Amino acid sequence: MPQIPLHYVDLRTFCYATEDEKRVEEALRTFLPDGDDEPFEIERAESEGHYGDRILVLSARVENADDVRHVLSRLADLESFDDLIDELDERVTENTELFLRLDKQAAFAGDVRLGDGITFRGKVEAYPAKKERAVENAEEVLERLRDRD
Repeated sequence: MPQIPLHYVDLRTFCYATEDEKRVEEALRTFLPDGDDEPFEIERAESEGHYGDRILVLSARVENADDVRHVLSRLADLESFDDLIDELDERVTENTELFLRLDKQAAFAGDVRLGDGITFRGKVEAYPAKKERAVENAEEVLERLRDRD
């Protein structure tokens, strides 16, 4: 994949008081590249739920082209990959952002499935910055990923 038409990818998940923080972090790391010397940086922000319970927000921004390739290669493991390509018009916003929701429980087991728990937001390159162009670019890169296998 010579060119990646994504400026960056943001991954975010919540760790609720009833969840083990290390397990939630491991689920998020399913999509992140391995660091050479140290693991990919995950930011943490504490918040509070409606009833005063602690919620930890774990997030990571992937900007380096090789790292974005890694994240996209993980998406290629989706069983419903063709459905994802078919749904691009609904998943790309007017601001040229691609949104996916990934299954946090499956990610903890090392699997990649659409579901709830992890939010994927990728800023798609589009010149001019129009949704239609962003959908075309996202479709092109996802089809290249699919055909690579």
